[in-house]
Amino acid sequence: MKCPKCHLENTSDSRFCKSCATPLPSPDEVSAFQTETLKSPVKELTTGSTFVGRYQIIEELGKGGMGKVYKVFDTEIKEKVALKLLKPDIAADRETIERFRNELKFARKIRHKNVCQMFDLAKDEGSYYITMEYVHGEDLKRLIRKMGQLSAAQAISIGKQVCEGLAEAHRLGVVHRDLKPQNIMVDEEGNARIMDFGIARSKKAKGITDAGVMIGTPEYMSPEQVDGKEADHRSDIYSLGIVLYEMVTGRVPFEGDTPFTIGVKHKSEMPKNPREINAQIPEDLGRLILKCMAKDKDKRYQSAQDVAADLALIEKELPTTEKLVSKRKAKTEQAPRVGRRKYALYGAVVVPAVLIVVAGIFLFRGRGRPIASIAVMPFSYATSGGTEMEYLAEGMTESIINKLSQLPSLKKVIARSSVFHYKGKEIIPKAVGQELGVDAILISRMNQRGDELSINVELVNTADNSRIWGNQYKKKVSEVFDFQQEISNSIAENLRIKLTG
Repeated sequence: MKCPKCHLENTSDSRFCKSCATPLPSPDEVSAFQTETLKSPVKELTTGSTFVGRYQIIEELGKGGMGKVYKVFDTEIKEKVALKLLKPDIAADRETIERFRNELKFARKIRHKNVCQMFDLAKDEGSYYITMEYVHGEDLKRLIRKMGQLSAAQAISIGKQVCEGLAEAHRLGVVHRDLKPQNIMVDEEGNARIMDFGIARSKKAKGITDAGVMIGTPEYMSPEQVDGKEADHRSDIYSLGIVLYEMVTGRVPFEGDTPFTIGVKHKSEMPKNPREINAQIPEDLGRLILKCMAKDKDKRYQSAQDVAADLALIEKELPTTEKLVSKRKAKTEQAPRVGRRKYALYGAVVVPAVLIVVAGIFLFRGRGRPIASIAVMPFSYATSGGTEMEYLAEGMTESIINKLSQLPSLKKVIARSSVFHYKGKEIIPKAVGQELGVDAILISRMNQRGDELSINVELVNTADNSRIWGNQYKKKVSEVFDFQQEISNSIAENLRIKLTG
């Protein structure tokens, strides 16, 4: 019995999928679905073609368990929109189609700048498709993977916007029930939009899902959802707490091998204080996140507006430099997808690279004039590195900028938008210092040859082009985790000696 949602093979007597808990059709329904599926050949939408005489295909944006998503040009309204083409076996599932109708019915009620606008659900020759607002950017999950941990200012900025979108949905009686970073898009200006009210339903109406059925994504589900109980707006607040937790720590609070084990943790295990993972976040923000995640829904925040109000108060207490960086235009260019190994490589390299810069500033403060301002030049790399190396270089540059902005000793850290026009250009430290008004600049170059990765980092005084500090690290990519530990230990020891005199 194949699950219509995640396509896991289940035993024939299963009522629910063992992986995602989706209700499975009866054997009679399966026979009908298979017959209908055969009538609906798989459509391949190619770039340049026109779908249903209206939508010109620009490019494929992604694909998942439900089907493929395309960026298209709607010739009727003369605008770019997103089109989700459902897989034939999904389209043949009457319950799934009913769920999407439910999604559209309630989602179209919500007109808010922080909610992605849904347009239409239609059918053509047996193929169902949904059209919605096209958002040029990337989902929050990919953003977290790229940056590791977001700064407190960035997390608060996105969190407030999500709260505003949820508040409007809740005002209309709509509960999302599957809020997660994958369903939050962040555009080029740093604006957040909630997407996919696919399993949302009105609090005033009986849903299409039977009572007692677990609905949602296990890592972000509230305890009451785990029990299959009714999920009200406070369930969304619990999920929001997990999203905030992941933004500031880079990971979810509860993990497990199966949905069941994760669900048990949601019900019985207390989450680790996020400050234990990231000591840079304010204590008040840590408390806010844990309150959102209270097991008892009566002890959580009782409205999204209340969460937004407290986030705003915490934001006012943040250092000025961090707020300035947060307010910059966050260019979230669509980056090429990379494999798990590349993500692991990126995560293992960003942390030591940030520590290298921090150590350089601490170790050499007091040698000559103190460093009160800095610009992180875009990481350069060998052109043979390809798009994956480019993605890694840009992500590292932005991550270091974000981390440095949290240091109270630095009065000014130049924003990403101001330094990236130096990408690919020859860097003359003194000239850059005069243009940007900084005491020092970080110049870095990385190169990967086969299984070997090298990073050269220099901190340069812009007053006289002198080298303040620098280092080179070279290891095999396969040893990257040992590489990270080696650098971290070395810098930690140097910092300890310096700070203790």
